[in-house]
Amino acid sequence: MEVVVAKTAGFCFGVKRAVDMVYEQVGTGKTVHTYGPIVHNEEVVKDLEEKGVRVIESREELLAMDREHLQPGEGTVIIRAHGVSEAVYHLMEEKKLERIDATCPFVKNIHRIVRKRSEEGRHIIIIGNGEHPEVKGIKGWSKTPVTVVETKEQAQDFSLNMDEKLCIVAQTTFNYKKFQELVEIFQKKGYDIIVANTICNATKERQEEALELAAKADVMIVIGGTHSSNTRKLYELCKSRCESTYYIQTLADLKLDLPNSVELVGITAGASTPNKIIEEVQNYVRINF
Repeated sequence: MEVVVAKTAGFCFGVKRAVDMVYEQVGTGKTVHTYGPIVHNEEVVKDLEEKGVRVIESREELLAMDREHLQPGEGTVIIRAHGVSEAVYHLMEEKKLERIDATCPFVKNIHRIVRKRSEEGRHIIIIGNGEHPEVKGIKGWSKTPVTVVETKEQAQDFSLNMDEKLCIVAQTTFNYKKFQELVEIFQKKGYDIIVANTICNATKERQEEALELAAKADVMIVIGGTHSSNTRKLYELCKSRCESTYYIQTLADLKLDLPNSVELVGITAGASTPNKIIEEVQNYVRINF
């Protein structure tokens, strides 16, 4: 039996950068906070918490932080890879907190696009999941109304006066093919539209490689956090090509009972999955099956 791990599996550039920045601050001895979990991987967040990193879960918690009553070094707040709204940046400045920005550069680029195009008066369309922290952060950079669209039905139901100008951006981890389909629906409506394909290249490559591997595999294992949007999309894509697809967070979640007929097991992982977890799963499957 052959076990193949996708080349693109695991930490992407933006996630690795963010996680490294937190560990670097932990090494300074400061009391480190992250605004929201630094990435969508429970194992990474748990390890950081054990090292003393505190997670600020909401704007209300941030409001409660008072620099005047914090000990030296306690006011360090790291903005997670998903980014935050402009209002949260300003709040940190008002609180005089030490702000370290670990926002993925690709997400920061979306913030710039949204701010510029909204200042030109364009209505912003974000193609993505409205509950995802990245999308919530992107919304907070617009000076004009924002509409979040995730499904064909939502795109088809969208309606504004024809003199309205639009700018379409995408959540960095959104499915590329689905993004194209939704953009086409908007274009057929006849609006003046600027389209910025802001899906991260690493996401597109990861999804394409996962599809290719799943088409050849008898079994696929997708590894990632339960709240990871990009891992969920990988699972859905792999499931469409390989019926025997498993979604796990760690090796402890893996319950495999492989028949002798299995010749190829494919493994891929979301952008927030540490290499250590991928290697544990890979070694376990190779040794035990």
